[in-house]
Amino acid sequence: MKIVRTTLLTLLLLAMLAGSWLGTLDQSATSQVDAGLKRALISFATARALNGAISVVQGTEVDFTPLGMGVTLAPGQILVPLNDLVGNFADLMLVASVAFGVQKFLIAMSSYWPISLLLTGAALAWALCHLRPAPPALWLSKLLLLLLLLRFAIPVVVLASDALSQKFLAADYAASQRAVDRISGQVASLEQPAAGSVPAPGMFDRIREWVPKGADLKIYFDNLKKSAEQATEHMVKLMVIFLLETLLIPLLLLWGLHALLRSAFDLRREVR
Repeated sequence: MKIVRTTLLTLLLLAMLAGSWLGTLDQSATSQVDAGLKRALISFATARALNGAISVVQGTEVDFTPLGMGVTLAPGQILVPLNDLVGNFADLMLVASVAFGVQKFLIAMSSYWPISLLLTGAALAWALCHLRPAPPALWLSKLLLLLLLLRFAIPVVVLASDALSQKFLAADYAASQRAVDRISGQVASLEQPAAGSVPAPGMFDRIREWVPKGADLKIYFDNLKKSAEQATEHMVKLMVIFLLETLLIPLLLLWGLHALLRSAFDLRREVR
């Protein structure tokens, strides 16, 4: 079993060395990071557009004169909690964009040729040590593990995270992003109900004039409330998706990759 494990590790190292110099993995990972960065920037732009639409609605007032009595309403106050969430959503999208940018920088740094050169030297030394009866020194295995993580951890984690995202999160992202775009347009296109500032001459005429305007005002408030509720739900979904994509899933994959390599190179032989 030890010979089989050593042979498999040697073949795996040869494949990794080839991939380290060819850079195919880096190109694929960079493409996925660019796609994630584009999604985050689109969501950020949507948040800013929604914030602008809400600001316009919040800055308007409706002068209403039921039965000749002047009343000033501020329908945009319904959107105050949503506007607070939009600010947090925009901040998170900006942080997600920065996280994707950092990933791209780390991929470029890990593909720098001196790291591949050091990895090649450590891998050859580790393989040659297996030609002797004694196992390789623990420090050499640790060095090889460190170089493997430096060279491949970020590209592998990015590709694995993107695969999981495409499988479990892509559909929810697309649906929520379309919904927030639609709601942003709806908020921007909401027209104020007509306000009657000139009262009718008679009491019954005033009542007849006020009733349809009251109905229009109710529809207006209902549309505002519905848009706010829908936007809140979908923005929370998008925030969860980007937190998973840029933080939780990459950290879990990085931990799993480290544990797998430690086990493969038998680094449990720690000095006590």
